[in-house]
Amino acid sequence: MSKPFSTLMLAEPIQRAIAQMGYQDMTPIQEQAIPVVLAGQDVMGAAQTGTGKTAAFSLPLLQRMLKHENSSASPARHPVRALVLLPTRELADQVADQVAQFAQHTKLRSAVVFGGMDMKPQIAELKKGVEILVATPGRLLDHLEAKSVSLAQVEYVVLDEADRMLDIGFLPDLQRILSHLPKKRTTLLFSATFSPEIKRLAESYLQNPVLIEVARPNATAASIEQNFFRVGEDDKRRAVLQLFLEHGRQQAFVFVNSRLGCARLARALERDGVRTAALHGDKSQDERLKALDAFKAGEVELLICTDVAARGLDIKDVPAVFNYDVPFHAEDYVHRIGRTGRGGASGLAFTLVTVREDRQLAEIAKLIGRKIQAEPLELQRTSGRLARAGQNEERRRERVQRDERNRYRDERSRDRYEDHGSARQAGNTLAYRRGAAQSDPLFDQPYEPPATSDVPSWEASVRKSVTYRRSTNIKPKARVAALLRAAPAPQKQDG
Repeated sequence: MSKPFSTLMLAEPIQRAIAQMGYQDMTPIQEQAIPVVLAGQDVMGAAQTGTGKTAAFSLPLLQRMLKHENSSASPARHPVRALVLLPTRELADQVADQVAQFAQHTKLRSAVVFGGMDMKPQIAELKKGVEILVATPGRLLDHLEAKSVSLAQVEYVVLDEADRMLDIGFLPDLQRILSHLPKKRTTLLFSATFSPEIKRLAESYLQNPVLIEVARPNATAASIEQNFFRVGEDDKRRAVLQLFLEHGRQQAFVFVNSRLGCARLARALERDGVRTAALHGDKSQDERLKALDAFKAGEVELLICTDVAARGLDIKDVPAVFNYDVPFHAEDYVHRIGRTGRGGASGLAFTLVTVREDRQLAEIAKLIGRKIQAEPLELQRTSGRLARAGQNEERRRERVQRDERNRYRDERSRDRYEDHGSARQAGNTLAYRRGAAQSDPLFDQPYEPPATSDVPSWEASVRKSVTYRRSTNIKPKARVAALLRAAPAPQKQDG
């Protein structure tokens, strides 16, 4: 049985904030991690997304930093004491919001910096001084290079979603950032999985960490009903819509493997009459925040996401998750379906599998430790949005087939032209030579030498003036010998 937050030795301002936020009982990760962090020890925690990790490290860090709170307006009195690093902009924004709520009754300041936004407002806020800084690695490095922030007095650093940061390729950035921190510090590392890379990272930067595992590594929540369906590639969109309508869900996340696929699916579902929004890396920060706000307000039925967005979403009570594409990495499956079934609530997860994705499905089965059998899904043709989706799909197929026929016809025509082009060109040239040039009677007459009188006067005068004489000293025998005589060899010059 979980313990209430009131049993923790936390200051009254923090306890008041916890009560106002509606928190009563601790989750397993909070119950195990908070006392360890309060004791000042390093932590290596394995916990699924949505298990309360933010409170697990925020509350004890705020408690330990209360000794530094002050009312001074001088930025020098408010240096960065705690640094929280996260992989995505959305997740950084969510964590910063929670930290601010936990610290609302204290004098500790917090700020968040991430990419996709103008640096000037961030610089202005940092210059005022903040004790807790939440950041993404790339933007934090920008501020370090601009000398708009100093990490010289950091006492605590949190690497949240560390496995995702390594997947994205943030390891070099993390190494650069950690090199700016004091050697004497408390380091907390949280990850959904403990891969070999994560273990090497922990060995390099954590000192005698306390290992906390609140669930079997890579396990999925028991409250999530997982369904796997065998469909064709062209039937996936109709399958999503059919399952969404059949189960009567008001909202759901739909995950795809690429940004382009995310945008295309969102547009196609919009044409089917579904209120959708796309959330992927090509979207600006304002567009991403608007999409999240629209989903939270109930204005969007299906939120189409890529895996980068999957780790940054903190939306409560999501009824269902669709894996439109089977993820390339089995760990991402755990992260995706972790969006639903939070806090013990029931959730639904649907994964659509094609023949090409069987290998990825086998990796997921191995990771979560259960046998997976994808069931065939019979698509229905009914009225309403599902029928419209079917009609749109039929039109799309007809368009694809028509384009294929046209392309085949064009290729055959081009092949015939290339195969017989030379012969046609030769035939056309011969026909031109035969038919285009008309015969002239003058050229059909036999050649007759002109008469003497036809010779021009100037040529006749030249012929008369030229006399041909033969030298008496040159005999035919001498001329032949001169022609056959070999040329003398060139003499070699000294020097």
